[in-house]
Amino acid sequence: MRKHIRIPAKYNAVDGVLNSVNGILKKHNVSTKEIGRAILTVEEALGSLIDHAESDSEIDIAINSIFGKTTIEFHSTGEEFSISDGIKGVKESIDCVDGDEAQNIIRGALFKAYVDDLQYNHKLGKNNVKMTIHKSKHILLYRTLGALSLALLSGLLLTGIGADSFNENLCHYLLVPVKTMFLNALKAIVAPVVFFSIISCVSGFSNYKELGRVGIKTLISYFCTTLIATFVGIMTFLLLKPGREIVNHPDFVEEQAEKTSLSDMLLDSIVGVVPDNFVKPFLESNMLQLIFLAILCGIAVGMIGEYSTSLRNLLQAFNELFLKIISIIMLFMPIAVYCSITSLILTLGVDTLLSLIGIVASLLFGIICMMIIYCLLLLIFGRLNPIVFLKKYFPTMLNVFSIAASNPAIPINMEACEKKLGIDKKVYSFSIPLGATINMDGTCIFLAVQALALAKMYGVNVSVAAMLSFALSIIIFSIGAPGVPGGLIICLSALLTQLNVPTSALELVIGISPIVGMFLAVSNCLGDVVVTTIVANSEGLLDKQKFLKSYRT
Repeated sequence: MRKHIRIPAKYNAVDGVLNSVNGILKKHNVSTKEIGRAILTVEEALGSLIDHAESDSEIDIAINSIFGKTTIEFHSTGEEFSISDGIKGVKESIDCVDGDEAQNIIRGALFKAYVDDLQYNHKLGKNNVKMTIHKSKHILLYRTLGALSLALLSGLLLTGIGADSFNENLCHYLLVPVKTMFLNALKAIVAPVVFFSIISCVSGFSNYKELGRVGIKTLISYFCTTLIATFVGIMTFLLLKPGREIVNHPDFVEEQAEKTSLSDMLLDSIVGVVPDNFVKPFLESNMLQLIFLAILCGIAVGMIGEYSTSLRNLLQAFNELFLKIISIIMLFMPIAVYCSITSLILTLGVDTLLSLIGIVASLLFGIICMMIIYCLLLLIFGRLNPIVFLKKYFPTMLNVFSIAASNPAIPINMEACEKKLGIDKKVYSFSIPLGATINMDGTCIFLAVQALALAKMYGVNVSVAAMLSFALSIIIFSIGAPGVPGGLIICLSALLTQLNVPTSALELVIGISPIVGMFLAVSNCLGDVVVTTIVANSEGLLDKQKFLKSYRT
């Protein structure tokens, strides 16, 4: 969408522009808060442009909206100026002592807060100002899907008309190095993300008596759904067997073949959970040992008296730090996806893509099975109509699908619990944030299907003992799975290491992770709300009249 407005560079035209901008933004569902912010900044920016515009010149205004991002651009001929002049002018007006002092102070503070969204340049005698009004939360998803589509097109085109030598050099000198740097960045952050995510979670429950009956029911329910989801994921793989073997690594197979004794392998797995060195698990990215250390440290944090609070805050700060690092790394996801998928097609051919489609289909099958199980749990343990529940929660599911992450969906899930399902705040204010941290049912299915499928594609045989250890890792690991975009890749990288699958296998899936991430977020959040509803009903904290009452979004 692009709308143009032209006005004479005169102050008496500003009100008309503000009304036009207000009307256009309302038509395109921009929030009231963002419209108010836009009107204030547009008014101040127009004032600066008019002050420095040539006589009898016009100001061209364009409103653009593409891929969820809405901007306003101003162009007019005139002398160069600094966008901060507008702030200075407002600051000067703040100093005045009259009846408008409070209003001027508010306007000045607001404009100063919003000026970072303004971009200014002066080219060929024209002043150009650009303001970002709205940034979609899904912009990274749009870019990644665009990069995926472009990579498919580029790969097929180069395969059809490009010379083999050109394609080989393109992969060797450009596509593979960029992809490798991205994967290296992810691998470098695996250990600290897992450690601090789990330790922050466990340390939050240092006084278990305070959890009470509701807390215990919630924890048990989450653990049960996690067990079920892990079982569903493994059975989905065993039933559908997605993935076609593309690389054979005899070294890995021989290494596993040496351990023929089931009891020895189980004993090694159990003993190996406890490290003999605190630093070594970080250096080797040994996930089971990291999880053991994190749980041990998390419990100890609540038992050290006066230092517990300060240390817990410090650990939480580290957790936020590494999650922020993940978000920074994920900004380069579209570039990595393009390089990965393009090099994948050029190197392995179109048949590999068909194999990946089978993996996605298997994953969706597992998620659908889990949704059916949720409905049965509601019917049997909650004694509630699952059809009514799905109708009430379906609009929220669509929002979660677009957000594609569990943690950002916490507010809308809590709102759905209160306003749509009639759940008491005593339950959902505890269970929903907790579930976003430790109840990752969709993630369990993803990790089971995806890791086992990649092991098959790389010729790695997973024995019964290794499968049991693998299932245990998924159950424990889901507690520390970051509920943010990119967290799936971190978890999968850790499990591939445990299965002796080279982490380079991630290049086969990072292109499709944004797509499957949307479905996993829905499954994760649906599991949280289902458990919350069942627990609330068992405690008499569910308003059944509101639950059954029709609700309009």
